[in-house]
Amino acid sequence: MRGNEKGGAQTLSAGVIVVRRHDDGYRYLLLRAYNYWDFPKGLVETGEKPRASAVREVAEETTLTDLSFRWGEAYRETEPYARGKVARYYVAESAQGDVSLPVNPELGYPEHHEFRWLDYRAARKLLAPRVQPILDWAQALINV
Repeated sequence: MRGNEKGGAQTLSAGVIVVRRHDDGYRYLLLRAYNYWDFPKGLVETGEKPRASAVREVAEETTLTDLSFRWGEAYRETEPYARGKVARYYVAESAQGDVSLPVNPELGYPEHHEFRWLDYRAARKLLAPRVQPILDWAQALINV
């Protein structure tokens, strides 16, 4: 949880914009839950640091564990949505490892229905307007 300027509490989730280098540039990992595409993310648990939470969520949702945070600790957050929730995203590269969508033990089924590795333009078309500025930031960051 974190405070906002109006004194209320916000729920913080954390995730990673996972990228892979290809011959023609980077590809972004997007996950689909129903009709909604996003990056791997989840709620920051009590006592957990946001980046540690983001790494845990990537592993739980995709089985990717070897992330390289080449761009350091930089992150961007969404505007508040869904009753004050804020999503914080870091950027990391995954050089190898196949994505899998494992069964969530609490749910009894995978949290996501599909994944795709997409270039910037294709990813931007699938993402909701709330997440598009996050992708734009990541694109600028990795292409410096």
